[in-house]
Amino acid sequence: MFTIDETAPVVARLSTVIDAPLETVWALHTGIDTWANWNTDIDQATLNGPLTPGASFTWKTHGLDITSTVRELIPGERIVWGGPANGITGIHVWTFAQTGDQVTVRTEESWSGAPVDAAPEELGRALHQSLQSWLAALKSQAEQSM
Repeated sequence: MFTIDETAPVVARLSTVIDAPLETVWALHTGIDTWANWNTDIDQATLNGPLTPGASFTWKTHGLDITSTVRELIPGERIVWGGPANGITGIHVWTFAQTGDQVTVRTEESWSGAPVDAAPEELGRALHQSLQSWLAALKSQAEQSM
């Protein structure tokens, strides 16, 4: 099972509870080609082939062009992706758990590399804010779909 880099200079962990079925939340989150439709922080995203471990996707966010590779996929439960972008190596773990009519989404991400070593506080705040925005957008879109 893949995990974040606990020794990285920047680690962020956040979660939210969404009032929507797991199928809805999972479909939104793994529908990479449609991220830009509901997440205003993402300018473009394209999955290169089927969503399977080893698949890559390209996306643009906050002025960065990123190529991420899916490391692990357990449908409806967990997806892990990562890769380098502008000298930063990111590892991103997402987990999903349904309890009654709600889904708890947990995200944790680590960043390492020279740019992170040079400005860990600033980049830590940026990552935390980015993940907060992502979770808020996912929650809003999933609950509107109800």
